[in-house]
Amino acid sequence: MNVTRRGFIGGTAAVGGTAMLADSAYGAAGDHPAIGPVIVKRSDPRYDDLAERRTNQRFRHEPEYFHLAGSTEQVVAAVNQAVRAGRRVTVRSGGHCYENFVGDGAQVVIDLCEMKEVTYDEKRRAFLVEAGATLMQAYRTLYFGWGVTLPGGQCGGVAAGGHIAGGGYGPLSRRFGLTVDYLHAVEVVVVDASGRARAVVATRNPSDPNHDLWWAHTGGGGGNFGIVTRYWLRDPAARGDDPAKLLPKPPAKVVSGVAVWSWAGMTKESFRRLLSNHGTWHERNSSPDSPYAGMWGSLIIPGRKSGDDPGGMILPTQIAGDVPGAERLLRDFFAAIGEGVTPEAFVPPVLHQPWFQAVRDLSLGAEQESGRYKAKSAHLRKRFTDAQADVAYDHLTASGPVADGGMLWLLSYGGRINTVAPTATATHERSSILKVIHLAGWAPEQDGKAHLEWVRSLHSKTFAQTGGVPVPGGNCGGAYINYPDTDHADPRWNTSGVPWSTLYYGANYVRLQRVKARWDPRGVFHHGLSVRA
Repeated sequence: MNVTRRGFIGGTAAVGGTAMLADSAYGAAGDHPAIGPVIVKRSDPRYDDLAERRTNQRFRHEPEYFHLAGSTEQVVAAVNQAVRAGRRVTVRSGGHCYENFVGDGAQVVIDLCEMKEVTYDEKRRAFLVEAGATLMQAYRTLYFGWGVTLPGGQCGGVAAGGHIAGGGYGPLSRRFGLTVDYLHAVEVVVVDASGRARAVVATRNPSDPNHDLWWAHTGGGGGNFGIVTRYWLRDPAARGDDPAKLLPKPPAKVVSGVAVWSWAGMTKESFRRLLSNHGTWHERNSSPDSPYAGMWGSLIIPGRKSGDDPGGMILPTQIAGDVPGAERLLRDFFAAIGEGVTPEAFVPPVLHQPWFQAVRDLSLGAEQESGRYKAKSAHLRKRFTDAQADVAYDHLTASGPVADGGMLWLLSYGGRINTVAPTATATHERSSILKVIHLAGWAPEQDGKAHLEWVRSLHSKTFAQTGGVPVPGGNCGGAYINYPDTDHADPRWNTSGVPWSTLYYGANYVRLQRVKARWDPRGVFHHGLSVRA
């Protein structure tokens, strides 16, 4: 398969070059060197480095061996080897899973970190992104190579492998939709009933006999049906074969700003007003034709700190510079959120930045993503009620070091995301305006028990009216599978009578079960919240 590569490929300039990408569907092999296969056992000095390659330090991956793969063919061989030996196999791309889905009981971890190609595939007329490529690598290559991008996540170190399969969203999603709304095809290494592994390419085309496997990877979560090795991405509305017109073009400039409120003097009534303002604004400004569809904000509320400086809450926000009156809209947004809130917000001067610079500035670095933590998620279709805001206030202002490590995060959602039918992709939730993250983090010398109790209490009391979990309906829209939380499947914490699968997949779960039965009949790929056939 001949592939033209232009721009920066994997961080290296390449102009007018061609490459042969390994593709089991075509039987071609690559001319770019592929690492591996590399098998790293416990006696190997590289083992500890690989065991530490994960962002949630609560868990350590200690399989019999790590299998680093550099091509689809190597993944097929690795899975065949593990299945024939009767070993439990899991997969890792970026290592950002919130739960222990990679390490739990794994005897073989197939690591895709060296499968990081980002390029344009002339044959499929779509952009190819390998599973190990990080979002920042993809953004850089797509933008400097062709002037396009994907509406993916804020955290640049996250890899495409799990991010896209779970839905994928970020600062451009209100304007352009979810990452999976651009999924053209996916390559998956699956295992049939006889135990034989093979690579399958599934496409968006409804007449494709593998179409159901494509659909399952538009929000059905990672580690459920096989091992994703490569994605192809293209706007389904695009025509022709000019790569510069096949994915969204980001705005040339971005207007960035931040509002900061101090905990000092923040009463429960004022905090309630802040969350009410924030949620009400999103209720009113999240339609796809809103002038604010090009804006995204992230209200970050850490726990109040003890001592002279209690800290505060921040609202970093970006709006596309090509929106008429962008700076005025941004300032109006900050004013609306802070109306009637005391103390008043501190708003530094706004910045006008080139798009990619703004992406880098907003991105969370590896040091910010790594640590010991427990996170929980929810979608909001309407703002938090006052009672829910009071629960957050009580937890975030509790005395002691536990609340210091806690956080409530409210991220802008809606816009074009909600123009897609709930059954068109496996991502069923297409009615929400905000994403919620409840998070607790702790230091290595702490055992984390009190922090786990804190975040569990915050989440369950926030959704006390629906059995401690965000059951779809009312102001809730379920949970996000890319922020998995095994407590949602635990009757001690989910007393709603609604299964975890409904929280994450809604009515789409039944179809996902059928896909699971067809493509993973032996149940080779499973974890704590995996689809059950």
